[in-house]
Amino acid sequence: MLEKSVSKSEKVPWTRARRWLLCFLMLLLLMLTLTLSVYNSNPQLSWSLHLWSTRSWSTKSSNNMTIQPDSMSSVDPSKIGQYFVAYPHQYHFILDEPDQCQQQRPFLVLMIPVAPQNRAARNAIRKTWARETTVLGRVVSHYFLLGLAKEGDGAETLLEQGKVLQESREHHDLLQSDFLDTYQNLTIKTMLILEWVTSRCPGVPYAMKIDSDMFLNVRNLVQMLQKAPQHTYLTGMVARGAPVVRDPSSKWFLPKEAFPDSHYPPYALGLGYVFTLDLAKKIIEASKHVKAVYIEDVYLGLCLRYMGIYPTDPPSGGLFKASMPYIWSNCYWTHVITTILNSPQQLLDVWQTYQTKAQTGC
Repeated sequence: MLEKSVSKSEKVPWTRARRWLLCFLMLLLLMLTLTLSVYNSNPQLSWSLHLWSTRSWSTKSSNNMTIQPDSMSSVDPSKIGQYFVAYPHQYHFILDEPDQCQQQRPFLVLMIPVAPQNRAARNAIRKTWARETTVLGRVVSHYFLLGLAKEGDGAETLLEQGKVLQESREHHDLLQSDFLDTYQNLTIKTMLILEWVTSRCPGVPYAMKIDSDMFLNVRNLVQMLQKAPQHTYLTGMVARGAPVVRDPSSKWFLPKEAFPDSHYPPYALGLGYVFTLDLAKKIIEASKHVKAVYIEDVYLGLCLRYMGIYPTDPPSGGLFKASMPYIWSNCYWTHVITTILNSPQQLLDVWQTYQTKAQTGC
């Protein structure tokens, strides 16, 4: 009887431990599932997380080690051209606001690349952070840059362009150039942003290229720039030691035949970066000597490397965010500069929260 009693008492702690272990494993599995769900639903986030994991691994490696990505396939030399874009090239603006920027004389110009048909994003931005036209005594202006809509039937294309023209007459914030608006042509779009601000905004200190799916805290951005360098300056979420993706199924694939280096030079992720206009002019000049790959933020990094210039880390690591944390307080929005969102409606919702908290001194 005593033996049974001892045996039973010994089993109680073990049973309790197994229950705790089972609960922990279930919680871990749930967190992993949520992480993968968010990771796969947001390509920009997946790329930034990939860069983060790469940098973490590089930090732990010995000083002289380099991690060589595997080349998964040999690329037909005749197809190498698809990884480059037609730039430099003489593109023309079919919609322009040639004098507006010079008349406004802003401290900061926000340049937003967006597809012609994505009116929901433009309208949400106009109702939120693009409304911030004077911040901390500084003038801020914005423009959307569009290419040409994808080719459809003639009537559909004309109808789409008619809507763009009407929107331009109403808001006077659309710029449109004569290149096809596709993901593959994002480098062209970005370089035209640099061309436009340098030619139309003389004397303006800063410009920012920011994607249309972003939350932007203009006040924090202006506050940062008031203390920032005024020449040869570019900052944002800076990637360092990012490996060249050699997986042909990846959205960011570049074969060795197109780019032989195993790692990219430092560059600011394309979701949002701010720069001085003198640097924009230098990048345009460097582009005449650097073959333009289709990955736009990487290409700017290549142009900077050509000049021996590198992006600057922001004064705080938490200002430029790729995504919201899983657990966040409403004060989160008053402390960051950028964050990727999922939809125009989410931007409208987040903006209400941000304004409420900003007014309460959060």
